Amino acid sequence: MTIRIVAIGGTVNPGSTTEQALCLATRPAFEAGAEVQVFGGEYLGALAHYRGAGYEEGSGGELVEAVRAADGLIVAAPGYHGTISGLVKNALDYLEDLARDTRPYLDGRAVGLISTAYGDQATMSTLITMRAIIHALRGWPTPMGATIRTYQGLFSPDGECLEDRARLQIEMVGRQTLQGAKALSGMDRL
Repeated sequence: MTIRIVAIGGTVNPGSTTEQALCLATRPAFEAGAEVQVFGGEYLGALAHYRGAGYEEGSGGELVEAVRAADGLIVAAPGYHGTISGLVKNALDYLEDLARDTRPYLDGRAVGLISTAYGDQATMSTLITMRAIIHALRGWPTPMGATIRTYQGLFSPDGECLEDRARLQIEMVGRQTLQGAKALSGMDRL
């Protein structure tokens, strides 16, 4: 049995700090041989507002099916005006399609969280909001949630995090998500 991790997050800006942090957090899962699927800013930006204008039955189906099969998730959101961005919130709204599943919403899934913003206050309030959303969706947030202050030069052009504090937080979220996914799926006993 292979562990499946789904990563959701980013911004409408290609190569955003949020998306780079998200991808860095998936490394422990990749290195452990897990199946990892990333839904970044480009994918999220193409989603219609959940059940709004432009929404059609089956919209976001690839995301919903990936989460349905996932053992764990990593969610990264920028802090806009002190809370989670509409882009990431809309993607999480699509998980309403899992409401009637045998394992509804995010039940039994480890969820790592990363918030990014220019200021500490926005990173913390965004992380708190994301934890509340994940709890409402019955997910299991990892003990560590990364709060990353963004600035030009935090990541190298090839995606390496150049600040130890940020890198260590992001990597820990990734490791704890993998560990939680293994434990909740029973893979840690094999």
